[in-house]
Amino acid sequence: MIINHNLMANNALRNMNINSNNASKAMEKLSSGLRINRAGDDAAGLAISEKMRGQINGLNQASSNSQDAISLIQTAEGALNETHSILQRMRTLAVQSATDTNTDDDRAKIQSEVDELAKEITRISNTTEFNTQNLLAGGLNDTFHIGANKGQNINLSIGAMDAKTLGVAGDLELYKLDATNAAGISGISNPSTNLDGYKITTVAATAATASTDITGGAITQSNASGGALSVTGGSYNGTTNLTITVKGTFDASGALTGAQVSKDGGSSWETVTVTSNAFDYAGLTGITIATDTDNVNNDTYTFNVTAGYKEIKLQDSSSADVGSSVKVYSNMTSAVVGNSDTYATVNFDNATLDGTGGVSTTLTRSVTESTSAEFSVDGSITSEAVAQKGINVSTQANANTAIETINNAITTVSEARAKLGAYQNRLEHTINNLGTSSENLTSAESRIRDVDMASEMSEYSKNNILSQAAQAMLAQANTQPQQVLQLLR
Repeated sequence: MIINHNLMANNALRNMNINSNNASKAMEKLSSGLRINRAGDDAAGLAISEKMRGQINGLNQASSNSQDAISLIQTAEGALNETHSILQRMRTLAVQSATDTNTDDDRAKIQSEVDELAKEITRISNTTEFNTQNLLAGGLNDTFHIGANKGQNINLSIGAMDAKTLGVAGDLELYKLDATNAAGISGISNPSTNLDGYKITTVAATAATASTDITGGAITQSNASGGALSVTGGSYNGTTNLTITVKGTFDASGALTGAQVSKDGGSSWETVTVTSNAFDYAGLTGITIATDTDNVNNDTYTFNVTAGYKEIKLQDSSSADVGSSVKVYSNMTSAVVGNSDTYATVNFDNATLDGTGGVSTTLTRSVTESTSAEFSVDGSITSEAVAQKGINVSTQANANTAIETINNAITTVSEARAKLGAYQNRLEHTINNLGTSSENLTSAESRIRDVDMASEMSEYSKNNILSQAAQAMLAQANTQPQQVLQLLR
């Protein structure tokens, strides 16, 4: 029996400390819900679960990346849907222009709409963006990271979708007139080919004329005692040849007091104002019926009016005529000159158009081209695409050719949209797969990292009971040395 070392108390204390530590760890696990709260709990399990946790976080972010990629694709595809609509309208206009029931003026209006549609296609290409990056200018070559690990990517590129790249834009050709330009010509438009060095030449004007061939009624020009109808001192500014019938009323002296005029052979009549035996009508001034006592009321006088005109023509650089001269009447501001292969629209001010003949202006061509976008080495746009005008539909031949060109553009856009749709479907499957993988890995990580509450509660209860028992045994061990006092009595 010894008293310097209470071995039973030491043993009870040691076991009590062990049980207390175990109970404390069990309580920590129960309160956190984790089986591994520190590396010491399970070093290997911690390493494995952290690797799984990295995978899980990566899978979840990859799913988010895929969703963003779908949004980008939907933005691009939505813009291309509108481009498709515009191309379909352009094709309809090309078909409309390809029939010769249209006049040059009709085709000019069709061309004007085609020009604006081409500019809108290019504007859509320049301005369609997602998160500030352009999608349709031709510089998109994106990599989408759709996995948890290195290299798990897909690449998406979208070609340029501007009017120039699609082939539905035209170049703006402007011609400067030289110093000897014919007066009144302001320029030309819609040339069929390069007219650099060609000439626009004016031909002498032909004055309006009116015949004095009088027919009908009791009076003829051959009747020496009859009245005479004449045209004096005026001019005709109409644009068509006319046959005019005049029906007059006279006073006793034979002076003309009133008149009616018909330009449809007497089917309808218009009353005109008579002043001093003369009146004006339909752009013809100075219609005079001479005073004659033999004039009979309501006799008719018929005569022909030929409209005056100027002429212009196209000549090549050797001054050889290209096509026939074109008549320019007073109500015209433009005319197409040349032949079926080489032609242009001449714009002019008819009032000042030189009609003396032989005056010409040589054309000097400058071209402002439609362009596609240009990019720097880092992929940023340095210059946006520009559409100067639309595809040429100003003639039957050009419109007919344009139909096939626009068909090709529609096919190009269709292929791009189909590609984007396939990528979207692929990404949707990717998202489903990422979600499944993340769920399964989370389950595996949970088995390593999370505590089994029922099992750990049992462990905690056991350690708690053992700790209390150890405390009781420690108390008993501490009373053992007191038995030595019995020997000292």
